[in-house]
Amino acid sequence: MTVFHRNEKKEPLPENLRGGVIAIGNFDGVHRGHRAVLERALELARSRGVPALVLTFEPHPRTIFKPDEPVFRLSPASLKARLLEAEGFQSVIEYPFDHDFSQRSADEFVKSILSDWLGASAVVTGFDFHFGKGREGGPAFLMEAGKRYGFDVALIDAFRDEGAEVVSSSRVRALLMQGDVVGAAGLLGYRYTVEAVVIKGQQLGRTLGYPTANMALPPETALKPGIYAVRFRRAYGTLHDGVASFGYRPTVTENGAALLETFVFDFSGDLYGETCSVSFFGHLRDELKFDGLEPLVAQIKRDEEEARALLSGVRPLGELDAKIAF
Repeated sequence: MTVFHRNEKKEPLPENLRGGVIAIGNFDGVHRGHRAVLERALELARSRGVPALVLTFEPHPRTIFKPDEPVFRLSPASLKARLLEAEGFQSVIEYPFDHDFSQRSADEFVKSILSDWLGASAVVTGFDFHFGKGREGGPAFLMEAGKRYGFDVALIDAFRDEGAEVVSSSRVRALLMQGDVVGAAGLLGYRYTVEAVVIKGQQLGRTLGYPTANMALPPETALKPGIYAVRFRRAYGTLHDGVASFGYRPTVTENGAALLETFVFDFSGDLYGETCSVSFFGHLRDELKFDGLEPLVAQIKRDEEEARALLSGVRPLGELDAKIAF
């Protein structure tokens, strides 16, 4: 799958991708609500025999409009692209979002990007999508612009879960902040997954008999500190069960930065420098401060046993989960 990062004036779109069906949105998390839009775009592309593309924006627009309020991203750009590729899209266009871009008029956005650059044959987005300076472009504007520039428009209503509540990124974030990775997975349609480079830590786990693969997640990550049963995927695709601690390591350090430390079961080797991913299957307990290393090691052993038991019976939630966490 092709991922484009550049401005359309500098990077012409390959001819074989022009004329496609374009799904537009931030799609943070690529959750079940997003997939109502994405699946409609894929259906249209298949019926027309044209490429299916996603147009998204990097960084998240909120970081431009509210720089003092960092966004807890559910899926960084690289992971989002993997999820969208697994869904069946031929290309993801990560359009640079900055202050200058935010000042473009709605008509300029439609003409320069959707029409001239992408040559869109159809556009699919959520019913509440707004764009252009001052959010002047809305559903009615997009429908009318489609008639002028020669592309169809499909607007998708909000997707609701089994409890008739709208599935949204904010709901997923709220569940993760409570440590409810099972509830979050129900909204995402796959296990919540993070991706980062494995770095060197204090290497205390190695001396205790529990070496860990350490990852520094973005500081705005608001996952509840605690111990989780996880699946760990190496950069080269091999998958391992494990138990992970996310938090501040109060037993061995004070005022440390948050770190994700994964004890990878039945594995020995050097992971430093690899970009790996961790998928969360269950919250085992909160982060605790122990009175010394001996009770900490005893608890880690119990955590390992509980994680092994939990992971031994897991099954994919669906096709996307099978591709990401199995």
